Amino acid sequence: MAFIISLLMFPIHERLDNKMPTMRNTSALLSCVILTVIIVIPLLLVFTAIIQQGSSFSQGVYHWVAEGGVQDLLSQPYIVKIINFANSYLPFDTLEPSEIAQKVAELASSFGTHLVGMSASVVGSATSFLMNFGLMLFVLFFLLRDHDRIISSMRHIIPLSRSQEDRLLDEIEQVSKSAVMGSFLTAIAQGVAGGFAMWLVGFPGLFWGTMMGFASFIPVVGTALIWIPACLYLLLVGDTGWAIFLLVWSVAVVGSIDNILRPLLMQGSAGMNTLMIFFSLLGGLHVFGLIGLIYGPLIFAITMVLFTMYEEEFNDFLDKQDNN
Repeated sequence: MAFIISLLMFPIHERLDNKMPTMRNTSALLSCVILTVIIVIPLLLVFTAIIQQGSSFSQGVYHWVAEGGVQDLLSQPYIVKIINFANSYLPFDTLEPSEIAQKVAELASSFGTHLVGMSASVVGSATSFLMNFGLMLFVLFFLLRDHDRIISSMRHIIPLSRSQEDRLLDEIEQVSKSAVMGSFLTAIAQGVAGGFAMWLVGFPGLFWGTMMGFASFIPVVGTALIWIPACLYLLLVGDTGWAIFLLVWSVAVVGSIDNILRPLLMQGSAGMNTLMIFFSLLGGLHVFGLIGLIYGPLIFAITMVLFTMYEEEFNDFLDKQDNN
């Protein structure tokens, strides 16, 4: 990951290096500091706000349940019709509004406890992230400082011609940039658009916008994991207009960001069309986890380049094989 980030950070580092040609350690250190300011400080601010909004949201849900909000909801005429329909046709025990209200109250009372546990988990994950980030910065410092020497050593070891090496390294750089831009900028854009809509309809915008951003990394379903329950909730409490607005906004705006922006940012690498991008993202997630959103397209693109170079190098042999 440090190697990939060094490719992304190198234009900034090169400017610093040109201004301080005799101070390579200082320029590499400044590049690492800039990266830290860009990534870590905003993340800490966002996570703090998320925990605050999540806590306020859980308290609001608990008070709504305690003040009889569930009973008022279940007494709505269309909810009564749905329960009666379920009791008439579905093959299980009858649904009683009092039992449903009791179950919701139990969930609401335990929600705060779960949120505290999730907050502790987030803090633990943040600690682990900071440790790993510190290790990555340590490696990144040497990759930036000794960039030319490392690239020269790689060129010397790789058993390819200079033109093939240039092609392979250029492809790694291009796909690294497109994978980062395609995955993370799409998640940020969807989170901002979704959070704005959530704020308009009355939900904590920053909290649910961030949840939408994380959900956008999940293939196929993505942000629908967040906005579909939100639309259903608005329908149940009688805010039909806001529910329709959130549905239309999520499908037309948030969904179009994923369908247009991600493929657009990840085009132009090793002939990767939208379908191949999808499968490389899916395979990367399955094998490597979240970081596979970068590794999947990178591995796929390098493989395609190697196949193309092999075909060009042994084209005559392959034509003879086809004719035999």
